[in-house]
Amino acid sequence: MNTKNIRLSVLDQSPIRKGATAVQAVQETIELAKFTEQLGYTRYWVAEHHNTGILAGSTPEVLLAHLAAHTKTMRIGSGGVMLPNHSALKVAESFRLLEALAPGRIDLGMGRAPGTDRITASILNPSNQFREQDFVEQLMDLRNYLHDTADPGTIQQKIRAIPQVDTVPAQWLLSSSGQSALFAAHFGMGFSFAHFINPVGGPQAVLLYRDRFQPSDDLPEPEANMAIFVFCSDDAEKVEQHKAIMDARFLQFEKGLITPLSYADVKDSIYTDAEQDRIRYNRQRLVAGNPQMVTTRLTQLAENYAIDELMIVTICEHFEDRLRSYELLAGMFGLRDAE
Repeated sequence: MNTKNIRLSVLDQSPIRKGATAVQAVQETIELAKFTEQLGYTRYWVAEHHNTGILAGSTPEVLLAHLAAHTKTMRIGSGGVMLPNHSALKVAESFRLLEALAPGRIDLGMGRAPGTDRITASILNPSNQFREQDFVEQLMDLRNYLHDTADPGTIQQKIRAIPQVDTVPAQWLLSSSGQSALFAAHFGMGFSFAHFINPVGGPQAVLLYRDRFQPSDDLPEPEANMAIFVFCSDDAEKVEQHKAIMDARFLQFEKGLITPLSYADVKDSIYTDAEQDRIRYNRQRLVAGNPQMVTTRLTQLAENYAIDELMIVTICEHFEDRLRSYELLAGMFGLRDAE
């Protein structure tokens, strides 16, 4: 696959760097969105996480309204709204209003996971029973609210999602398993596989999605992408330091310990055999290296997934290195205005 046939997009979790604040993290999200739009990235998604000290993005719909005012051409969206935390009507109204602000540029990416621990999720939505059928019903209700197509005689028919607008946000399901691939196919939505969460089974999930896809009014043909952690640098030492930080970050998360990390925090770490096994597994979630190495690996992954769009997630110790990583990728993949 030619790199020029691969589109690049951004998934931004608004990470809070060691020694930085949530306010700085949000400002960096805004700066990165403007920067990557100039570089020619296709879309910019922001995430929903709760009860964590390392990610500032808790309400993507609020952040997207601000990003809409600071971008002009790039698609912007949620990556994603964790649907069980909300009512379908509230999500429909939030994204209809975003469509009014930026018609034809909004992506409504949705996930089934809570984006937090179970206790926090139960407080966000006390009626959440974490049942698969509830999620399916939410997807049906959401589609009806966005299209004003509720079945006659139902309660939903009496309710309109406000504001009434002519355009509908593009709908995507985000998942790290094959189950949501079936849901995305059934409802005729886009499908994004979270390789950065689960590095196993992604190509099979995308294939299942394509095989089972049913065209919808919003999406006549299947559309899929994959999200992955990436760090690109000409500095070999920075690459190795980044890998060390990500190794520790993954292990920390698996143990339920979530704090910002710097290289100084992890450089002298000694790991058990079991931890080293986890590190080898988790390295599959990350592509880090010089521009040529990263480009080769990402192109291989795109071919394995049979997709033409990659969602790039970059979290690193220094913001300038984060900007430079996206810039180097843009140049290697032939995006516009990239050096």
